[in-house]
Amino acid sequence: MATFRKHRGKWQAQIRRVGHPALSKSFELKEDALRWVRHQERRIDLGELSPAVGKSEISKLTVGELLERYCSEVLPKKRSAGPVERLHIKTVLRHGLAQIETCNITLASIGDYRDQRLRKVTGSTVRRELGLIQHAFNIARREWGIPVPDLRDLSKPPANRARERRLTEDDLIKLEEGFSQCRNPLVKPTFLFALATGMRRGEILSLRWSHVDQKVNTAFLPITKNGNSRTVPLSPMALSAMPKRTNATKDQEFVFPISSNALQLSWKRIRLRAGVKDLRFHDLRHEAISRFFEMGLSIPEVSLISGHKDPRMLFRYTHLRATDVAEKLRRLSMSETPEAIDQPEQT
Repeated sequence: MATFRKHRGKWQAQIRRVGHPALSKSFELKEDALRWVRHQERRIDLGELSPAVGKSEISKLTVGELLERYCSEVLPKKRSAGPVERLHIKTVLRHGLAQIETCNITLASIGDYRDQRLRKVTGSTVRRELGLIQHAFNIARREWGIPVPDLRDLSKPPANRARERRLTEDDLIKLEEGFSQCRNPLVKPTFLFALATGMRRGEILSLRWSHVDQKVNTAFLPITKNGNSRTVPLSPMALSAMPKRTNATKDQEFVFPISSNALQLSWKRIRLRAGVKDLRFHDLRHEAISRFFEMGLSIPEVSLISGHKDPRMLFRYTHLRATDVAEKLRRLSMSETPEAIDQPEQT
């Protein structure tokens, strides 16, 4: 028997058959849920799904096997998931935690994993790994019928202090020399576009010409990290950084037709060649947002460009220079007229 219910904006389908484990899955559309149910019920009727997993077999399931299932079934549906998330899962799979059977896993077991990892990597890395484990356990309990503990009460390490790396004039001079020796002509425009827009690397590389409106100078991003679309205003600097569409490239779909891996490798070689240390491509997003505020844009205006919904997270990306603020205060004080300054009353 199949049942359907709408929960948190998604349709959850569940199949129960005597002698078979319950099957469940969530879908955006009810039509997809119906199609999946028909397919699974046919597989059961044809004997393609064994009457399989009883409680004894569930108890033998290891944490590693649970995470492998999560990696294959859940991660592909997450818009923000990518190579980094899969790398975190692989790290857990190489640890002894992955060999523990789910019936024996406890908060103390996860706590031991946390403490061991903290001796090797930063607190932010451990938080991301624990976050993936927690989400996998939540899915396992709610949808797969696997009794694993709730990790909400597990103490997690504090996140690292926000990076405050800003580009300097010396950095730009060195990078210009590095770009001049780069054989890929798209790397420098990508760098300049990131610096002018504050867009993430993935957003830049997925930008299509069909989503660029050069009449009103905007770029539409249908899918972003947080799952929401946004429209980014393009400054003259951003427009000049974009490759020109010629007759040879008019059918080209992407504005920056370069793979993420190629850009990452080229960026690494340029930094090493230029001798620029501790500068990540994502730091360009921090730099751009800081420059927007220095230009005088308001919080709502910068949020519109960056896509941040929480001002607190936006401020983590903002690193104003005290010297620049001091100069601004000097200019403002010089622009004040004597009439605008309150004079002491004469008695």
